[in-house]
Amino acid sequence: MINSLDSFKSPFFIGVAGAGMSAIAQYLKGIGKEVSGSDRFFVSGQFNETREKLEAEGILCFAQNGEGINETTDLVVASTAVEDTVFEMQKAKQLGIPVIRRSELLAIIAASKKTIAVGGTSGKSTTTAMLFDILEYAGMKPSIISGAGLTSIIKEGKIGNAKVGEGDWLVIEADESDGSIVQYKPEIGLLLNIDKDHQELDELMRIFGEFKANSKKFVVNQSHPLARTLSQDVKHDFSTDDNEAGCVAKDFRQAGFNIRYSIFNIQFSISAIGKHNMENALAATAVANQLGVSLETCSAALSKYEGIYRRNQMLGQKHGVWVIDDYAHNPVKCAAAISACQPVSEKVIAWLQPHGYKPTKFLRNDFVKEIANVLRPQDEIWMSEIFYAGGTTTKDISAADLINDLKTLGKQAFFVENRNELLETARSHFTEDCVLLLMGARDPSLEYFAKDVWEKL
Repeated sequence: MINSLDSFKSPFFIGVAGAGMSAIAQYLKGIGKEVSGSDRFFVSGQFNETREKLEAEGILCFAQNGEGINETTDLVVASTAVEDTVFEMQKAKQLGIPVIRRSELLAIIAASKKTIAVGGTSGKSTTTAMLFDILEYAGMKPSIISGAGLTSIIKEGKIGNAKVGEGDWLVIEADESDGSIVQYKPEIGLLLNIDKDHQELDELMRIFGEFKANSKKFVVNQSHPLARTLSQDVKHDFSTDDNEAGCVAKDFRQAGFNIRYSIFNIQFSISAIGKHNMENALAATAVANQLGVSLETCSAALSKYEGIYRRNQMLGQKHGVWVIDDYAHNPVKCAAAISACQPVSEKVIAWLQPHGYKPTKFLRNDFVKEIANVLRPQDEIWMSEIFYAGGTTTKDISAADLINDLKTLGKQAFFVENRNELLETARSHFTEDCVLLLMGARDPSLEYFAKDVWEKL
């Protein structure tokens, strides 16, 4: 029975290169466990940056063929994406090794610390990073388990999505997409927003309602109509409009790649874009302030915020074209990413690689609505074919269907099936003052695609 961190010594992770899996693997290594793992992207003779960084931490990495599971393995950890038919899952069961899902293990870790769980449909990774940075700057030596690498930790040569601190507090990104958020019982639950994404709104409201019930203190975004209904105490909450809350941001303005605002007359300035990032920073500030960190300290910490991997990540500017790489992948996130780029340049050319045929079909109308609403007449939306990560699915929709829907609404919308043809196909659309925004998730090669586009621009 695996019910505490003392229940095992040598865990093995199937799919260890995934963002959520690698974070937990590194955390466990940091507290003294003997960690190993495999991944289908680990191929003999081929360089893999994630593997290199995991091995630098002392985590043994193997091809996904079962050779890494042996007599010393006393726990196998699998993400929800790993099906029971995978050979390593079957080998673990044959050997009688306990198998748990990533979220179950994260819940066990969260129970071992004073945990702040960051939930919501959008902004979790950024808010988790900002809150960690504030607590770190305040000298509280926090720990973090996140879904994206912090630039400040990446600079240390690490993946950047986990760190073990000496302090009492652990900040985690709590995922609602598979319902696993209900497994956590945090000291503080933070709810950023609720928008249709992996599930219908009724189901999301049920899930986040249970998240609230499991949290000792619950902090919500009073500016979001659905999140507001789950408020525990308005004095704990935050707001970016005139709604009553314990922490209120005002006077938002964006100049290029910098946003400014104030909280109770304390000025904040962050190297970021978009009002949504003010909301993320405000959420982090609201929680830190309730832990005794002054607004002045929060402001000073956020002024040094360096961002996270593939969230509004600016690669540079050539020939008047800014290239920005972003993890945006649901309708609201994509619209927010496009909107955030509009103050930067006169024209935004946004490209999206949707992921998963089932979620794309589920969100088709929402994608069209949200993107259409945010595009200016001069802006463009491009899409390449849906990313297929393997497994069983029905390929009954194409990104071209979304593009045709947008064209019907009079938007400048273009489909280029093979993303490798994007740059040359779209090149004639570039101006001397525009942003090329590249969006997508789940596909680990997107980072390299963005870098390739930047190099060939």
